Amino acid sequence: MSNLGKKKFLKKLNDFFPIILLYIAVLNEFDFNYLNFPYFSFNFPFILIFYWSLKKPESLGYGLIFFAGLINDVVIGFPLGISSFGYLFICGFAAYLRNITLRPSIFKDWLFFLLTVLVVTSLNYSIIVLFFSFKIGYLDIIINIIFTFFLYIFFANAFEVYEKLTTRSATND
Repeated sequence: MSNLGKKKFLKKLNDFFPIILLYIAVLNEFDFNYLNFPYFSFNFPFILIFYWSLKKPESLGYGLIFFAGLINDVVIGFPLGISSFGYLFICGFAAYLRNITLRPSIFKDWLFFLLTVLVVTSLNYSIIVLFFSFKIGYLDIIINIIFTFFLYIFFANAFEVYEKLTTRSATND
């Protein structure tokens, strides 16, 4: 009986893994400046939302993504709704790519992710500058986009390995 309860708990934990990871990412706005890497920053929620919305869209709900964006705005000090808007835009781009793709390819996903990050970041920062008169550092944004783009491959492969491991363990049970 206890083994059955443990399996159900692990299955639920596996189902909620992307959501838990997303909320940890938005609550913990990690930055590597304290490690003397002043120009190393990337947007992990973008990677996470794009990958899981593309590969397993039922794992993240749009309402949960929107709420994660609100939390992110509070944590980083943006006007409420800016990150939510960007996150939902990423979901839209991922849904579009998922619907037009006949043969999935990590390389094509990666290039489309670059386009997505460029559009979403441009929209977010244009809104912030035009309507809220924020001062932004363009070098920081460019570096963030570059690292986010290059780290997508690493995290996409890590998520695929995770999916294979959890799928294999679920079929063995």
